Amino acid sequence: MYAPSRDDLLALDAEDPLGRCRDLFNLPDGVIYLDGNSLGPLPKAVKSRLADVIGNQWGRDLITSWNVHDWVNLPQRVGDKIARLVGADAGEVIACDSTSVNIFKLLSGALPMRPDRTVIVSDIDNFPTDLYVAQGINEFLGGRYELRLVKADDLAGAIDENTAIVMLTEVNYRTGARYDMNAITALAHGNGALMLWDLAHSAGAFPVQLNVCNVDLAIGCGYKYLNGGPGAPAFLFVARRYQQSIRPVLSGWFGHAAPFDFTPEYAPAADLRRMLCGTPGILGLAALDAALDVFEGVNLGDVAEKSTALTGAFIERVESEYAGFDLKLVTPRDPTERGSQVCFSHPQAYAVMQALIARGVIGDFRAPDILRFGFAPLYLRYADVRNAVTAIADVLRSETWRDPRFAWRNPVT
Repeated sequence: MYAPSRDDLLALDAEDPLGRCRDLFNLPDGVIYLDGNSLGPLPKAVKSRLADVIGNQWGRDLITSWNVHDWVNLPQRVGDKIARLVGADAGEVIACDSTSVNIFKLLSGALPMRPDRTVIVSDIDNFPTDLYVAQGINEFLGGRYELRLVKADDLAGAIDENTAIVMLTEVNYRTGARYDMNAITALAHGNGALMLWDLAHSAGAFPVQLNVCNVDLAIGCGYKYLNGGPGAPAFLFVARRYQQSIRPVLSGWFGHAAPFDFTPEYAPAADLRRMLCGTPGILGLAALDAALDVFEGVNLGDVAEKSTALTGAFIERVESEYAGFDLKLVTPRDPTERGSQVCFSHPQAYAVMQALIARGVIGDFRAPDILRFGFAPLYLRYADVRNAVTAIADVLRSETWRDPRFAWRNPVT
């Protein structure tokens, strides 16, 4: 196995077409940040944007800002910025609420579109909130539906003529394994089912091709690779062909065809605005809007290429130079089968990660034994790969992870 040398990595940094993007972020000195798949770092432009929204728009212009500064259309404008990153058209993505709320809205709105079908198929290793929301919907509807949870290898056999919706996350949050969106969507459609993708670990990390793959529905996260800040608004996608037929259960006033007519009867908007519910959170949307500007002028092909190169170099250097420390790769080696993260299992993964964080290499732990490292192409350097692997080797060789303070479980892991 060939592991890129220090000089190789420095040469890649010198030639990196995305290298300029690093300066757009507020990155602390002495830190290698490999956790952008949990919370992206702060884009510098967000500070000034929020200062303007708070001090001038809210502070000076008050309620007139809904018109003067067009707050009312901010969910659509932010959604259109995200659309380019996920392979959708303008008007097919809207930024709003959280991923959990958006899953509820899409599942509950789409199930009646397949009225004679009673099965929701998902991966048993899907992100838990996706499964919890589906369980809650089923309980609310009197247990009418079967939530069929299977391992990834058994997915094809689980989709049949009774399947209403297939709900999957493109990149597995724990292992980094990536589904073939085109093949799985075609499989669902071949059985007459709708396809719902969770893009929380995809959007912003590599190009997504929703319309190329003929996807029906999707949701995604604003605070991971899109760098919108903690608790940032999420987004949802509804293919244009379904925007007038999907009927939201959360039929709030901002989803009304004429919200400021204040009529007592609900009439959904004719387009994606029907998927809005309550008043949009302008501060969060403004932060996400400014954060998305880091993608302006970025070639998404360069993002994909660098994602593959960073994750590949990390795997190769860890395995070729520092084998024998109870590390086991759980992320696929094939770059077409992984997202922009690399995960290793270790019997003491939690303590090892805490020791790494103390060394300035920030990744995260996922139960029961996963060390998870996210690689965001816009701000990470190839040299960061080398330095992170050096830190990992030092922590494992010196066994500093055995320090009792690293065994203490924080509330957030």
